[in-house]
Amino acid sequence: MSHLANKLAVHKMARAFAAPGAQQDHAVHDLFDDRAQINIVHPFNRISGARSYCDQFFAGLRRAFTGFHRRDDILMGGAYDGGEWVATHGNYVGSFDADWLGLSASGRLEYLRFGEFFRFEGGKVVQAYVFLDLPQLMIATDQWPIDASPGTKRGYTGMIPGPATQDGLLVHETDPTEGQKSYQIVTDMLGKLATPDEAWRPYWHENMMWYGPAAFGSFVGIDDFASFQTPFENAFSLWSGGSTGNGVTRHATRFGDDAYTCSAGWPSLMCVREKDFLGQPSSGETLLMRVCDWWRREDDLLVENWVFVDIPDVLLQMGVDLFAGLHDVPPGPRMK
Repeated sequence: MSHLANKLAVHKMARAFAAPGAQQDHAVHDLFDDRAQINIVHPFNRISGARSYCDQFFAGLRRAFTGFHRRDDILMGGAYDGGEWVATHGNYVGSFDADWLGLSASGRLEYLRFGEFFRFEGGKVVQAYVFLDLPQLMIATDQWPIDASPGTKRGYTGMIPGPATQDGLLVHETDPTEGQKSYQIVTDMLGKLATPDEAWRPYWHENMMWYGPAAFGSFVGIDDFASFQTPFENAFSLWSGGSTGNGVTRHATRFGDDAYTCSAGWPSLMCVREKDFLGQPSSGETLLMRVCDWWRREDDLLVENWVFVDIPDVLLQMGVDLFAGLHDVPPGPRMK
């Protein structure tokens, strides 16, 4: 199948979320191969097969949110390492009326941001990585237990919007040269992260928007972002990630489509903690981070960046299980 056919298949599934729950289940089940391996943030971690995905993940999510539906803001497709991929970003929406994962229902409208990466074979999804900003929901409902979080101290933690240009649903043919340009700019920029002279700055517009995980917060403008990014980088040492040959991290996928680029790793980053982080005292341990991003460029500069980090998984490695004894599904295996 072409990238467009794969994108249209995911778009069809997403549009089914305007329908009642049973139709949502059918749409999801039809998209996935029965043997698909699905990786979801902690506490779900890994689920095998379309039926289990619906039963162990979607069923509980739907029960918790009255009027449950999804809003996709970015949908893009491309190739990586011989595989065909589609990536989506958006929000699940509904009235949080029933407890979920041990979180108490708020009885009001809530947003839960998602990011998804689907690898296709023969028109079906055979592998997926699903990111949820669960701390966003916890913060919005006053159930986030960690005071020392950049997001709650100075960053924005609310609902994250889609692209300012409102053109993120790329369910049409796109110019591959534009996608390659986007990919190359992002790849070059990532090589400049964690540098003492902030060599990443020239790749960004001065008034860029960085939409971070809620525990980190979102920031407007390159200086505001740097005031978060530099201390974050300095809290760790021995950064390595992606396909750097460290034997642990790997890119699950990275590709460009028109003015957009996306990337995901499971885990994506490895580092050694040198300073206190998210309220936890430093102990010099090695941490692995599941991370994904979407970027939008205008001409030669990056202007928007949507970021997920599986914060519950990072905290679990530091000895803090946000869902210990609370989740209504048994935690799946953490490692791929």
